[in-house]
Amino acid sequence: MSSLWIKDNFNFERPCMITCALSGVVANRAQCPAIPYAPEEYAAEAKRACEAGAAVVHIHARKPDGTPSYEVADYRNIYDAVTAACPIIINFSTGAIGIPVETKMAPVTAIRPAIAALNMGSMNYAKYNPAKKKFVFDFVFPNPFAEIIALVSAMKECKVKPEMECFDSGHIGNSFPLIDMGLLAPPYQYSLIMGVLGGIPPTVENLVQQARLLPPQSDWEVIGISDDQWRMVAAAIALGGNVRVGLEDNFYISSGAMAKSNGELVEKAARMVRDQGRQVATVEECRARLGLVHI
Repeated sequence: MSSLWIKDNFNFERPCMITCALSGVVANRAQCPAIPYAPEEYAAEAKRACEAGAAVVHIHARKPDGTPSYEVADYRNIYDAVTAACPIIINFSTGAIGIPVETKMAPVTAIRPAIAALNMGSMNYAKYNPAKKKFVFDFVFPNPFAEIIALVSAMKECKVKPEMECFDSGHIGNSFPLIDMGLLAPPYQYSLIMGVLGGIPPTVENLVQQARLLPPQSDWEVIGISDDQWRMVAAAIALGGNVRVGLEDNFYISSGAMAKSNGELVEKAARMVRDQGRQVATVEECRARLGLVHI
């Protein structure tokens, strides 16, 4: 019997989809030795994540020396290596600063992964070190509507599912004109990113409020950054949402215990899902729920 307390977008009886963000573009191996650089390393990390319970991997491409890459060839090499290693769903990043929109979109239109990230608004993006009383980095992450529309229009034409990355509540509101214009269709996929300085603070109250703002027929996940990750993962699981973990967002299994692989982070997330009485969603269940066309 289904729970009487389930509401739209808060369905805690649905299996929980786990995404693993394998590498990002900011961190390097001096900070965490397990971050993949070469295609075969992405493939090995994707396989570990898949076997641990992840249904999706989120990919920022790098060159084998670790340099961030926006070239189609590098995305193609990683995509081919991952799909040969395991049946996981692939999500390409399109987030970058100072890169033309055509360059950001080229890997998506050329390769056509199942999902591509769509950053939903501009923001200050910073990290502050209280001990040193200074910023580690501080920049503006511009995502004007013209660029968002260009990206989502290309995704629609290629039948690639947009994963709307929202760093604050206003970014959720930015999706509503796109829905009205017919550029987005349900089921919608939202990522609620919490813990970046310049975005929404990572509290359970804020997560609940953001989930309430989402339109009906939305599947949502939380992306908690750094020390805030596991608390936000626990909250999202309890609320009926999905979760993202991985070395892009957080290196640590627990305080002071660095993960040896992305798989270890996924293993912990999957255990947390089961401990709350939910099931971990399979790749096939995710494909069906999100209406995915490509791998």
